[in-house]
Amino acid sequence: MAQPLLEVNNIHCGYDGVPVIHGISIKVFPGELVAIVGTNGAGKTTTMKTIAGLIHPSQGTLSFRGENITGLSAHETVQRGISYVPEGRRLFSKLSVRENLELGAYIVKDRGEINARLDQAFELFPILKSRADQMAETMSGGEQQVLAIARGLMSKPVLLMLDEMSLGLMPSMVEKMMETIQTIHEAGVTVLLVEQMVQEALEVAHRGYVIQTGKIVLQGTSQELLDSHEVRKAYMGM
Repeated sequence: MAQPLLEVNNIHCGYDGVPVIHGISIKVFPGELVAIVGTNGAGKTTTMKTIAGLIHPSQGTLSFRGENITGLSAHETVQRGISYVPEGRRLFSKLSVRENLELGAYIVKDRGEINARLDQAFELFPILKSRADQMAETMSGGEQQVLAIARGLMSKPVLLMLDEMSLGLMPSMVEKMMETIQTIHEAGVTVLLVEQMVQEALEVAHRGYVIQTGKIVLQGTSQELLDSHEVRKAYMGM
């Protein structure tokens, strides 16, 4: 069997001594699209921030491509091939679309390579090409979300982690966002997706993990989770 690309093993983590996640273990294999789902405040974002190196676990280990990355900084995890697109977009609102994208490639020193990546981003997301010189703050919520994802791709990640991409979007835009995520995955990027829109996320993912109060309570293929009575009752109102 293939080795996991990412292995999160029994991590415990929190803020200012207050525990938030309690012994979470997940695996992501090369080429997968994996969803972590659950309600707001369940510990999904904390899990993502820990993998990204923004916070460090008090217990447990993280490995990526077979290397222990438990204590690495966020800058070092980007260099290893992990790109984290946080919830809330975090764009530089007064900068243009092009400038925001270029900041996503800050680890690249070769101007020709940066231009090649810009071309790829514009090919994947034509809307950004037509808005290249527009200030980010003047775009719609959905367009800003696409820009945030495209910026995350500028570091050419092996693993793209997307945190609550549907947040604040209209239902019709959520569907488009999920299609965008599928397109990126089909282009060969392994994706770890965190979502509170449980059904929508599981419909595009291969496998999923359900987090409740900082613990994994269910895991399985997306179809198994979509068919699960507990998931349907707790998250889909069925």
